[in-house]
Amino acid sequence: MSAIDPRAVVSPSAKFGNCVQVGAFAIVGDEVELGDGCVVEPHAVVSGPSTFGRKNHFFSFSIVGGDPQDLTYTGQRVRLEVGDENEFREFCTVHRGTIKGGGVTRLGSHNLIMAYAHIGHDCQIGNHVILTNGAQLAGHSVVEDYAGISAFCLFHQFVRIGAHSYIGAGTIITQDVPPFSLIVSERQTRCFGINKVGLERHGFSPERIGVIEKAYRYLLRSKLNTSQAVEKMRGTLADSEDVQSLIRFIESTTARGLTK
Repeated sequence: MSAIDPRAVVSPSAKFGNCVQVGAFAIVGDEVELGDGCVVEPHAVVSGPSTFGRKNHFFSFSIVGGDPQDLTYTGQRVRLEVGDENEFREFCTVHRGTIKGGGVTRLGSHNLIMAYAHIGHDCQIGNHVILTNGAQLAGHSVVEDYAGISAFCLFHQFVRIGAHSYIGAGTIITQDVPPFSLIVSERQTRCFGINKVGLERHGFSPERIGVIEKAYRYLLRSKLNTSQAVEKMRGTLADSEDVQSLIRFIESTTARGLTK
């Protein structure tokens, strides 16, 4: 027996297995088939034609099975096919296929699609894949089993992501990623100086800002290493509580290190 909240909108053509749950204000569209134990949380949207296996979980505000974002799509009958025990987290989007791409977007089983992630039309996703928050797969991408895709990664159309590969956060992928590999964009994040405008807006006087600037010159512009820069600050700027706060922060830096 399925449990459908009376405030949900469910198409007459939708088909449910056993023990399906649909929450308040959720929408289950035309030609959607939900297997046993699927859960559609309040405000989630599941559109068709699409088929889902057992125990898929659609969290609030996820939109799964929507029309493809492709200018050639004009209402053709295209599909989404999904296996078992996938999680679609808040605000993620998964689109159906296009005729030119074969007409079907596919996801296997045991995948985790985190918040704001996107799976474009005609993508082919294997099993045990993780798409972390904000990862974006353009159309026709292929992701093989156990691939891990970190937050805010961007993927060009038609790329392939090999099995058991891992892609670090913020990486832009324009070529195929080989299986078992570790991929990450170059990291060039560095400190350019103090947030002078922000400090002025928060009432820091020019003199106070000047002292902080001098401390940062020791830290960033001199030939001193971090420990030597801290000792220089202690020797010349010890009267400044702002500098003392900076020193305390530096000396309690985590194992991840200090951005310089």
